[in-house]
Amino acid sequence: MFAFLIQLFTSHSAAFEWNDGGRHAAGFQGRAGDCVVRAIAIAASKPYTTVYEDLREANASYAVNKKNRLARSLNARGASPRNGNHRDVFHDYILKQGFTWVPTMQVGQGCQVHLRADELPHGKLIVRLSKHLTAMIDGVIYDTHDPSRGGKRCVYGYYIKH
Repeated sequence: MFAFLIQLFTSHSAAFEWNDGGRHAAGFQGRAGDCVVRAIAIAASKPYTTVYEDLREANASYAVNKKNRLARSLNARGASPRNGNHRDVFHDYILKQGFTWVPTMQVGQGCQVHLRADELPHGKLIVRLSKHLTAMIDGVIYDTHDPSRGGKRCVYGYYIKH
């Protein structure tokens, strides 16, 4: 019982450092749902504008070449990565940047890995959470907010740079 109380009141969240991935320096203003662009720019050490433009082109290409609901949605709202990116588009792009996908959650298994430094490997990671991607480098979260929920946020998987 005592060990449970210690675990309950001990914070296991990872260190956090505010980082917009170079968005503001690139001249972008206002709020945006661009976590995919930010996380890739930070973890891959690429300029924000390069990643933004690459994903815009990938979204546009997907919209033209596919015949599914996502393609229709991209055609309707535009290809801008400002309002989010779908895994069907960003997954291949991240792999082409030299990352490897490591799933951490299986259907029906429940949460096995949390957004904590002691549960994820060191190195350059792009961590996939529910409706969010964040960069984690050597146990430190780099984002515009701390998405860890005090170390309790479930990780669906991560991309690791080799």
